[in-house]
Amino acid sequence: MHPRHLYVHVPFCARRCSYCDFSIAVRRTVPAATFAAAVASELDLRFPPSTIPWRAETLYFGGGTPSHLGAAGVERLMDVMRARVALDEGAEVTLEANPEDVTLDAARAWRRAGISRVSLGAQSFDDRVLAWMHRNHDAATTTAAFHALREAGFGDLSLDLIFSVPEALERDWSRDLDAALALAPEHLSLYGLTIEPHTPLARWAERREVTEAPEERYADEFMRAHREASAAGFAHYEVSNFGRGGFRGRHNSAYWRAVPYAGLGPSAHEFDGATRRWNVAPYAEWQRELAAGRDPMEDNELLNSSETVTEGVYLGLRTDAGLELATREWVTAEPWIAAGWAERRGSRLILSPQGWLRMDGIALTLIGSRL
Repeated sequence: MHPRHLYVHVPFCARRCSYCDFSIAVRRTVPAATFAAAVASELDLRFPPSTIPWRAETLYFGGGTPSHLGAAGVERLMDVMRARVALDEGAEVTLEANPEDVTLDAARAWRRAGISRVSLGAQSFDDRVLAWMHRNHDAATTTAAFHALREAGFGDLSLDLIFSVPEALERDWSRDLDAALALAPEHLSLYGLTIEPHTPLARWAERREVTEAPEERYADEFMRAHREASAAGFAHYEVSNFGRGGFRGRHNSAYWRAVPYAGLGPSAHEFDGATRRWNVAPYAEWQRELAAGRDPMEDNELLNSSETVTEGVYLGLRTDAGLELATREWVTAEPWIAAGWAERRGSRLILSPQGWLRMDGIALTLIGSRL
């Protein structure tokens, strides 16, 4: 059966952000038509047409910067997907967007094309921090973009923010949270800044121009976000994600339930329930393979029993659905519950936000008891 969840990686960006280690292709002029044709070719190679209709519950355009395709480019890509996949009524169709790409005309075009949800990369409402991150927008642009999306009819909007930036930037995290909550989005995704290899940020750290925030401040800002978002009516349903009632991210939730999903585009990953595969990362190589009629897969792996256990534990602990524990495991969990890091609901262990800050240690203990 075809997977019910699809991810399309759109690699194009106007500039690489200082913290970004994703597969991107910096382009001033985006080859939207060429890219859409390549996605169509990948679909035909990997999922040949059949008499069984392919119905999907979620479709997610991530990146990179999918909004960098422009209004016509997004419409073209949606046409490619609709020609091969029948979206359920009420399907969640998400487009990641950067604020500088959002105009009222573009937002209306995305709505007409079938986009139902936009994840807006705000990252901060401090212009100094945005410049340091190599973002191409300022705080005012984010606010204007959000209002344009609302005017275009979007009723499911998510904001991305990054916390735990270097102390030298003097960023006021409370102010950023207040600005995001004042816009009243349906969803928030909050990510702690990490220094990834081969990024501008890593080079700055190597030259000692940047000092990573201490763990204490990471924890303080994480807990502040939990308190303020919860007070504003959001459910903290996954380590990094908050949603109002009825607005949990359905596509990403599929990943955390380990259900099958398809991945298209450079560097995209895919999972069929047992085997994981991933595409070559460079855009030019991905396009070249498809032009030659070859599957652009870089590699794949069949998860062994140890990997299956490890993934099951981590995926279970990271959401408010929790992890099913065997009777013998509750003795191990008792100290975590007593410390306020977790609670027991029936046969499931549910981590608290304090527990999420300690998730690696908790997970390794449980994994060790299961292997």
